[in-house]
Amino acid sequence: MSTAVSNMPSAADGDRARKQLRGFAIIWLGVTLLTGACVFTALYWAIGQTDLEALMLAPTDTPTPSPSPTVAAQSVLPTATPIGIEPTPGDTPTPAPTPTLLPREDRSFGYGIQVQESYDIQDHWMMVVAEQLGLNWIKQQVRWELMEPEPGQYDWTVLDIVLPRAQEYGLKVLLSIVTAPEWARPAGVDPNSVGPPEDYNDYVNFVRAILERYPGQVHAIEVWNEQNLQREWNTPEGLSAARYVELLAMTEEAVHSIDPGIIVVSGALSPTGVGPPIALDDFVYFDQMIAAGLLNYADCVGAHHNGYNIGPSERWDNVTSPRPEHFTGPWDNPHHSWSFRSTLETYYDKIVSAGGDQPLCVTEFGWATVEDMDGYPPGFEFALDNTLEEQAEWIVEAFQWLSEWEGCWLAFLWNLNYGPQSGDPTNDNAAYSIIDLNGIPRPAFGAIAAMPKD
Repeated sequence: MSTAVSNMPSAADGDRARKQLRGFAIIWLGVTLLTGACVFTALYWAIGQTDLEALMLAPTDTPTPSPSPTVAAQSVLPTATPIGIEPTPGDTPTPAPTPTLLPREDRSFGYGIQVQESYDIQDHWMMVVAEQLGLNWIKQQVRWELMEPEPGQYDWTVLDIVLPRAQEYGLKVLLSIVTAPEWARPAGVDPNSVGPPEDYNDYVNFVRAILERYPGQVHAIEVWNEQNLQREWNTPEGLSAARYVELLAMTEEAVHSIDPGIIVVSGALSPTGVGPPIALDDFVYFDQMIAAGLLNYADCVGAHHNGYNIGPSERWDNVTSPRPEHFTGPWDNPHHSWSFRSTLETYYDKIVSAGGDQPLCVTEFGWATVEDMDGYPPGFEFALDNTLEEQAEWIVEAFQWLSEWEGCWLAFLWNLNYGPQSGDPTNDNAAYSIIDLNGIPRPAFGAIAAMPKD
């Protein structure tokens, strides 16, 4: 009789299987540990212990950068280089000269500002203009009397500081060249007065010397400043538009013989209704310049206007703003000189009527306010009526209108930094500054930075 064989394992068979499985696991663990040790040793010797530790500890996520502070929340004065400590000559290398960046044929609108030079922090101010405000031009006044105190003896300190740093930040430069030195003035005039030289060739030679020393770093030259005022053009024969145009013609020829790309700007007049000998009405003087040939020698016609206490859209014969508390000239004595818009539009109309196609270069404009000051300059009662917010609003409104208007090429705000540079509430330049006496940006600073610039 046969016996059936069972398919179920016996207890002895189960014990043997478990012992075999444990042994296999121990052997596998040993092999794994040995392999890992070999790999670690190979990496260690291949890339070095320091690099390996860095590899093992490096984070895989990129940290989120901290948000940048807003410009208006703190002083724009630098802290790294204290004021009064001059940099060593090797701190900022002079870049190699390059061709003029803006030829006369390029009519794209230029956003500019006048900057008071600084011997210790000029690099900082150029950074503020280019990177914080987003402007692309600066204006620098050149006082000839200080740079050539004796014939042929030059002191280039200011321009050696300003021009290379402007170029480094990609800023174009307008030089306004004024004030003949005493040695060049006509005999018999007050030696302390301001005016042109007796021999216009002396002025031309000085302009030539600048362009030869700084090739490619000067993009526009304004020939003189407010020559319809006696305080700017004191000569034995008095104010003369014809004589001014002679100076302009000689300078234009010299400039374009050296660099045909430089924009020659006629000297901007001072808007005024005062008569001789103190001044000559700017509309009258403007007509006389055109009659003397102005439009044959200027690529751009210079203009000034600082807007008193009415906004840039107000016309002199229709002032709609409420009558202010301190200064009522535009209301009591209507005249074009109070109005930014009326003055500039009339200049341009005169050019077009004479057959010219030159635009204006507004080489100085702005609005003064002393709201955040303990005092104000004598004669600046109009600044008492303007708030900081109005200054900001009107500057932006003016820039936007000028940039859209066919009658303007370049516009320079007056000014960036006379507030902190002077520290004096009675300084008549400080009231126009967009940085206050303590180096804190005024509202206009932030408004300009945020302003669209096409």
